[in-house]
Amino acid sequence: MADSSPISSLLPAVVYVNPAAGGGRSLSYLPRIRKVFQAASVPAEFICVGSAKDLESNALAAINSGMRLLFALGGDGTFQGLANAAYGADVILGVLRAGGGNDFAAGLKLPENPVAATEAVLRGQPKHVDLVRARTADGGVRLYLGGGGLGIDAEAARLASGAFRRLPGRARYVASALWAFSGHRAIDVRAEFPQSELPPIETRALLSAVLNTPTYGSGIRLAPDACLDDGWLDAVIVEDLRVFQVLKLLPRLLKSGELRTPHLKRLRVQTVRFTTDRPCIFHGDGEILGPTPVEIEVVPKAIRVLAPTEN
Repeated sequence: MADSSPISSLLPAVVYVNPAAGGGRSLSYLPRIRKVFQAASVPAEFICVGSAKDLESNALAAINSGMRLLFALGGDGTFQGLANAAYGADVILGVLRAGGGNDFAAGLKLPENPVAATEAVLRGQPKHVDLVRARTADGGVRLYLGGGGLGIDAEAARLASGAFRRLPGRARYVASALWAFSGHRAIDVRAEFPQSELPPIETRALLSAVLNTPTYGSGIRLAPDACLDDGWLDAVIVEDLRVFQVLKLLPRLLKSGELRTPHLKRLRVQTVRFTTDRPCIFHGDGEILGPTPVEIEVVPKAIRVLAPTEN
């Protein structure tokens, strides 16, 4: 890699590999991704991590030892761990998409193919992006990348990383959501918007979500106008739907990821607090974060990531 590269002074790099990401997809791409790093003259140590906790502790140790260029090979959940470890540090991160859900990578406009995405990342430029901070009722505080939510969504996230983890793309999320819907009971939700003139919303909801990326659940377009670096979030509430209404939405949802229904509310916010009529779990990027009530806020320019250069 030429000395003029924006990352040449940060080498060598560390790449954290989640072997379970994408139902093992990350490991199948690993040999080709290693070759991309070699071809780009980017020396890197590839480390397999067994859990997000292992990744975070390893990344923190690497950062404290002076490493300044770190990558995560996996999905949104894998990169979430790296982002939490790196927040506040003078480092540059790279996401190598190879998971079941890659909505953050899609928000960066990375190619879908993991090898092509890696090539784009290594040719990319550092870019500041926002993150989302969730504070849950159990005292937990966690940063997430793209989409988080409660209701049928949190149950779908659990199933998507479990029983349905081998299904491709958005079919994995849709199948998980349908299975969760069969036993789901709608939640009475109150959404408040601190430091805003927006009035509170009270409704019976199928799901309530907060997004920093246009898509969610591997391509569901819940917030098509969302942007990773504008200092705003999209709060999305889908009111309770009957079975026939859900079935009517499915063809478009599977084909294009679009969710069009008059029962959807979407607001641009910087902070939102969800209170529910019964204890509910909130997830971020498919990872369970904690119980409601939960307060979610944008963290502007939280980290630097390598992103493709815009034409």
